[in-house]
Amino acid sequence: MTSTLTATDFEARDHVHNVVEASGTSFLQGMRLLPEERREGMYAVYAFCREIDDVADEPAPVADKMTRLREWRREIDRVYDGKPQTLTGRALLPIVRDYGLDRADFLALIDGMEMDAVEDIRAPSIARLELYCDRVAGAVGRLSIRIFGATEPQAVSVARHLGQALQLTNILRDLAEDAEHGRLYLPEELLAANGVKTREPREVLRHPGLGAVCAEIAARARQHYRAAGDAMRKCARGPMRPARAMGAIYRAYLDGLERRGWAKLDEKVRLSKLRKLWIAFRYGLF
Repeated sequence: MTSTLTATDFEARDHVHNVVEASGTSFLQGMRLLPEERREGMYAVYAFCREIDDVADEPAPVADKMTRLREWRREIDRVYDGKPQTLTGRALLPIVRDYGLDRADFLALIDGMEMDAVEDIRAPSIARLELYCDRVAGAVGRLSIRIFGATEPQAVSVARHLGQALQLTNILRDLAEDAEHGRLYLPEELLAANGVKTREPREVLRHPGLGAVCAEIAARARQHYRAAGDAMRKCARGPMRPARAMGAIYRAYLDGLERRGWAKLDEKVRLSKLRKLWIAFRYGLF
């Protein structure tokens, strides 16, 4: 399969490349494992995710954020009608066609951004947290597996479990940053069970029960990593290489977070470029 993007819209391609490269995303190593035409597809999807996420995170009135997200909904409709108006929409146009991407997954991503934009999420229920993770990460997984070329029914399970695992890892990694923005993604049930009564984000991060809550979230993430791995083993190996690499990188982040502990959240956990390259090299070969 050869995407029409590279033949018809270099401006759109360059735009999504710039968005991805500027982001410094850990997903970049996994994307680089893909053949060129599939890699272009992932760049377009990631640029879309980055741009709507920026809308949700910007310091602007809620009404303005919702207006811009509604415009992205209209842009997705225009993509599926063959008439996109943005550079990212133009980059998505041939990808949607070539890989049969589901419009509902793009809209689910916008739904997730609206959850962040409408109010600062604080101690959601476990069910609401799972819905949020599915929208902002599971939907990306469902789009990705089509671009990767996975066709087995189990690939949908990979997307679901890996999306939950990656997003839970992100939540643990970004506790301090989210608290600065008034957000707290740790679920209500786990906070209550561990004696954390306050729901003010900064106070929660100083509470003695924080470590137990984070340990439970980490355990949930590891369950999802294992379930994703089980589903991957039922799929063809080639299309799953990027998913395996992404999972390995984020499990390494989770390992580092657990080693650091939850008392010094200002100490960033980072993976060296060499470690990331080693993971990409390993999953590129096998």
